[in-house]
Amino acid sequence: MHVVVLGLWHLGSVTAACLARHHRVTGLDFDEAVLAKLRAGHAPLHEPGLDDLLAAGLASGNLRFSADAGAAVTADVLWVCYDTPVDADDRSDLDWVHQRLARVLPSLRPGTVVLISSQLPVGTCAQLARQQPALHFACSPENLRLGKAIEAFEKPARIIVGVSPGPVRAVLEKMLTPIGAPIVWMRPESAEMVKHALNSFLALSVAYINEIAAISETVGADAQEVAVGLKSDPRIGPRAYLGPGGPFAGGTLARDVVTLTKLGAAQNLPLALIPAIKESNDRHRGWAFRKIQSVLAGVQQPVVAVLGLTYTPNTSTLRRSAAVELCRQLLAAGAKVKAYDPLIRTPDAEHRDLPVAASAADALHGAHAVVICTEWPEFRDYPWPALLGSMARPVVIDANRLVEKAVAPVTGSVYLTVGRP
Repeated sequence: MHVVVLGLWHLGSVTAACLARHHRVTGLDFDEAVLAKLRAGHAPLHEPGLDDLLAAGLASGNLRFSADAGAAVTADVLWVCYDTPVDADDRSDLDWVHQRLARVLPSLRPGTVVLISSQLPVGTCAQLARQQPALHFACSPENLRLGKAIEAFEKPARIIVGVSPGPVRAVLEKMLTPIGAPIVWMRPESAEMVKHALNSFLALSVAYINEIAAISETVGADAQEVAVGLKSDPRIGPRAYLGPGGPFAGGTLARDVVTLTKLGAAQNLPLALIPAIKESNDRHRGWAFRKIQSVLAGVQQPVVAVLGLTYTPNTSTLRRSAAVELCRQLLAAGAKVKAYDPLIRTPDAEHRDLPVAASAADALHGAHAVVICTEWPEFRDYPWPALLGSMARPVVIDANRLVEKAVAPVTGSVYLTVGRP
């Protein structure tokens, strides 16, 4: 099969590289800077194993990249994989994706299958089908995770596909069967709604346990122990998204909460629970800042070290990072900030206001508090007694309890985490 993957940032570059193991793939994008990196075997952002997979696809001849919409003329499937931009209020920029898609659709042969994995609202396939009746539109909600994307693509629990009955199903089955996962078939609108519902449910779980944590901090309970109790109930289960800690960030979950809220308003449906998810999470986003204000009250010109800047471990993206937001809050409040991240040495133009230290030791030296933001595993192995000894005050704020075992035993240290008094 010839599959054209449209949009080559995170979702698209992973999809193209993984799919080239099984089919002939053309990666299509109109950003020449992104294409130049990909043609050299380099992903547009850090994802473990992706550079090697890209190089293997290029070497085999199964993978190539193009900025020419005409490359899609021989496609059996056009797989739309743009990462939909999200603004500061978690609203998706749908026009950005539709404008790029419109550049390609006229090049497709009648009967070509267009599979949508970009984060677009329910009803998108039906809308496109009305505009382009000669093409077949289907939906497969993306299921990747930054830092673990290749495993998520190649070993999914299942693949959701929304498609109308007919021959299109056989085309998509041929493309997806080599991945080796069960395919769950449904109508396009249901598949589109699955993405909104799944992300909103995960967001609800995060907001719920963090509200339990807020109460626990005031009544002597430990929210992590409460979470263990909840997950030991078979009606909830051990893999439930119930870990007290930081807020959900990055826009991925919030995008679908906002989308469902807007859909409810458009249909004049009085939703109460779904809009409250974002309201709860937005309040919790200030947890670390409030702790710093409390513990450093009275300190003149406090110095705060921030460990981890990226949105999540094993990625280089700073987009919508909670750590970046915290740094800017601290700077606006008059604190001196020293940030360190294993992958960020020189911030891009959008983040040049962030004071980046050369090492964790440099960041912590003389600081009155350190905040653990991104959960880089290597942080656990740092020489914490020595690092804390170099601080003006050995205060550690660690929402997700990443370094608790290493820090808590250090005499004289103050260790603060979500959900514990």
